[in-house]
Parts: sequence; structure tokens; C-alpha cells
Amino acid sequence: MDHLYTPWRYQFIRAIKAGAECIFCLAASTGQATREEQQAEDRERLVLYRGNQVFVILNRFPYTNGHLMIAPFAHVADLASCPVPLLAEIMELAKRAETALRDTYHPDGFNIGLNLGKSAGAGVEGHLHLHVVPRWVGDANFVSVIGETRLLPEELETTYDKLFLLFSRQA
Repeated sequence: MDHLYTPWRYQFIRAIKAGAECIFCLAASTGQATREEQQAEDRERLVLYRGNQVFVILNRFPYTNGHLMIAPFAHVADLASCPVPLLAEIMELAKRAETALRDTYHPDGFNIGLNLGKSAGAGVEGHLHLHVVPRWVGDANFVSVIGETRLLPEELETTYDKLFLLFSRQA
């Protein structure tokens, strides 16, 4: 049997087990950074866009290229805890994300959804986030299905640069 190693995933797994700070709360924080410092931090954290109440972030461990998430700045666990304007902003950004991903990657379709709670598949419990995943016919190849490993033809930094430009223009 062949072994495929994904050492970059260990950091994420270890942080979850250690009870590390919520990755969405960390990405949402701005502190006392200057605009230039914030832009550098956003790039490092893969934050593509900051709205009034929510932000768009690339998934560090994507299912496919362009897999992004939309999360509120506030640490809220479920839809019932979200006021209507917050939900409206999430959906507006989902619409913008669909357009940006369609224009950049020309996918055959999308998976857009929420995983609320561990039993529903939430990798980060307690902080609601909407996944926007571009999909192509045949993208679930044998390596993903059998080897539980993703093959991504593009580095996250390249994806970030492409999508950052589109979100900047749409603002």
C-alpha cells in the first residue's frame, strides 16, 4: 500500500485537539494594525474580503481550488443566533463569491452550505460559516475517494491573488 503524507494538516488537527482559539475569531480580529499591516495579516490568514458584519476567507484545507467560507465577525453558533441583517450580508457575499468563482474557475456547479455541529460535519464548532465550493464533473477522483487525499493544481496564494482582485473590484 502506498502512503500519501499531508504534514500541513497536522497543525490544524493538533490545534483543534488542543482547544486552540477559534480560527474564525482569529481571522476576524484586526487589533491595532495599520492598513498595510492588516492587509499583510489578511493575506497570511487568507481573508479575501471584510464586510460590515462578515468576512470571506479561503479554506486552508480546501476540497477544491477556490473553496472559500463566509463567516460573521461575531462568534455565533447557529442561524437562530443571527439577526436578519447579518444573514442578508452572508447571502449577499455568497452571491458575490459564486460570481467571482464562476468568472475565475468556470466550475460546472457549486456546493454551498452550512455544517452546524460536530455531528453535521462541522470542522469548527461554535462559529457559523458558510462553505462555497466550486465543483467540476469528475472532481471526486480515486485519490480523494480511496486515498482520502486531495490533489489541488493551484497553490492557495495563487487562488488568493485571483479572488482578492475580484472581491476588491466588487466592493
